[in-house]
Amino acid sequence: MDWNLRHCSRKGHTTYAPREAGLRTRLHAQTPLGEAWRCLRCGDYVLGPAKGEGPADEAPEVLRGRALRDAVILRLLAVERGVRALLILAAAYGIWRFRAHLDAVQRAFNEDLPLLRPLAEKLHFNLDDSGIMHTLRSVIEARTSTLAAVAIGLLVYGILQLVEAVGLWLLKRWGEYFAVVATSLGIPIEIYELIEKITVVRVGALVLNIAAVIYLLVSKRLFGIRGGKAAHEAARHEASLLEVEEAGEVPEGSPQREPVP
Repeated sequence: MDWNLRHCSRKGHTTYAPREAGLRTRLHAQTPLGEAWRCLRCGDYVLGPAKGEGPADEAPEVLRGRALRDAVILRLLAVERGVRALLILAAAYGIWRFRAHLDAVQRAFNEDLPLLRPLAEKLHFNLDDSGIMHTLRSVIEARTSTLAAVAIGLLVYGILQLVEAVGLWLLKRWGEYFAVVATSLGIPIEIYELIEKITVVRVGALVLNIAAVIYLLVSKRLFGIRGGKAAHEAARHEASLLEVEEAGEVPEGSPQREPVP
């Protein structure tokens, strides 16, 4: 898949007219239909005036190729973290509201549970020994202070997930660091949950988080890996079409070489 063409077809081309004469000539063409400027992302010539103009070093930073693909992956991770944050915050709100009506819920549970026993017996379902009933009973019998602590803990965790989602969506480097640290801290908990009980959801979540951490560490060169931030920025600049054109320009006063036949 050509990520450059795909992005340009959806979002439009990015053209820029540098003031430097050499670069301007390289990026500009005159056609029978009028002038055309080379897109900084996909490299195609686009009819019409350039969308921007100024010094080459003030040209818009354009994500191309692998950087563009990485941006798509990061935003998919951001969506996943955002959905998770909303679910956690909703759970925190529900527990907090449930805590305020705990006495009424306890009375309803104790009064209505016997009414379900005849139906459960006809279905050959042991209501008292079921895992669902044990979970409900442990939640209902919990103290108000315990539920408040759980709600606050979920609130903090949900906010952290939301911050991580925002940082990844905006493609910020601090968001990448935040995601690696926050996700790594949660992996031991997920492993502990798997030791207690193996489920498809838990295995999938663990694999996804481990893959996300490895991907961010390696591809974004975090914590000094593969040259760190300097190497990461250099790789991004090398992918810029405008900077490739600028690097190919021969400075004034430099000896000219004859073309290779």
